[in-house]
Amino acid sequence: MSRERFVVHLPVLATDLPAAKRFARAITRALGFLPDVDRGETTVSAEDAQFVRHRVFCDSLLDGGRRCGRAADHDGPCVPPERP
Repeated sequence: MSRERFVVHLPVLATDLPAAKRFARAITRALGFLPDVDRGETTVSAEDAQFVRHRVFCDSLLDGGRRCGRAADHDGPCVPPERP
């Protein structure tokens, strides 16, 4: 059986964009044990500007096919994501 990709929109309250990104990182890390969650594609947008998305994770491709698990626009080298 083939499967399709979907985006689940989960509105949250935060004081600003950096706080919303921290919250999104916490949610995706907490759900990291689920193989169907693509945390590297996590984005945040303001409720009234959902077409303007801000990437939460770097998600650059690393050796071995894994992706960087650090925050988007991080300083320093990319590193693999933490294992739950």
